[in-house]
Amino acid sequence: MVEAGQFGTLEPVDVRQAWRYEAQDFTPWLAENLDRLASVLGVELECEDTEVRVGPYRADIVARIPQDDTRVLIENQLGEADLRHLGQLLAYLAGLEAKMVVWVATGFNEAHRSAIRWLNEHTADPFAFFAVRLELVRIGDSRPAPIFDVIERPNEWDRQVQSAGRRDALSDTGQFRRDFWAHFASRIPDAPGLRPGYAGSNVWHRIEGVGLTVVQFLARDRIGVYLIGEWGEPFATAVPRIEPYATSLREALSDDHITTHCLTERLIDSRDRSNWDEMADWLDTRRRTYERVLTRSIE
Repeated sequence: MVEAGQFGTLEPVDVRQAWRYEAQDFTPWLAENLDRLASVLGVELECEDTEVRVGPYRADIVARIPQDDTRVLIENQLGEADLRHLGQLLAYLAGLEAKMVVWVATGFNEAHRSAIRWLNEHTADPFAFFAVRLELVRIGDSRPAPIFDVIERPNEWDRQVQSAGRRDALSDTGQFRRDFWAHFASRIPDAPGLRPGYAGSNVWHRIEGVGLTVVQFLARDRIGVYLIGEWGEPFATAVPRIEPYATSLREALSDDHITTHCLTERLIDSRDRSNWDEMADWLDTRRRTYERVLTRSIE
């Protein structure tokens, strides 16, 4: 047994002592040691390639989950997270058709963490976004050890995966969402944006010609409709294009409360299946009204 006085003290080590350069040193090391990262994410990872060209940029690591061939994008920084890398992540996401994004950095401020949370809350399954903090530590004169700490992840990720990969069964929330959207599709056969088996909380419908997207959302105690910009565009940059439609939407939906950012919602017990016809009709009517108001500006 170790006596209390014999315990060492865990001390931080500058990551640059282990990896001087991000691209030449850290990326190759991480690609060869993906099991360390995989263990904290709860999935197996196999490296496909490194420094993958996407337009004018290069994605650090492209991996996959062998159980279902989900493509995983890993972007790393030997420093504090910054918005430039966040923008690159979103560009890579479209170019590589990745479904899981892992952003590794030595630190994340609240704005970066909020961005990852927003992406997880406003994108559909099976997209998943992670912020992982990298630390290097040692005890006394021991060799330094890397620590990966997942500080942002999808809300129900831990329920959805096992150490061998994703679970086949949906969570109760996922099952509820899938059942509702299946009901919605059967009642509104021409509804855009839905695919069989969809179990996310949001359904998107991009409006051509205006650079905006109508989003219908489903929550436990409410449903609603709102506007966002193009895929991957920060909401703040789309706001100046969204807000001018608020007045027209208030006129078209005089019985609804339309916020400055063009959100309308209705409080309702969405778990009660007897409400589903009414909910589907409400969501579809509002989506059509939003689309009509937006396309009127380009006629």
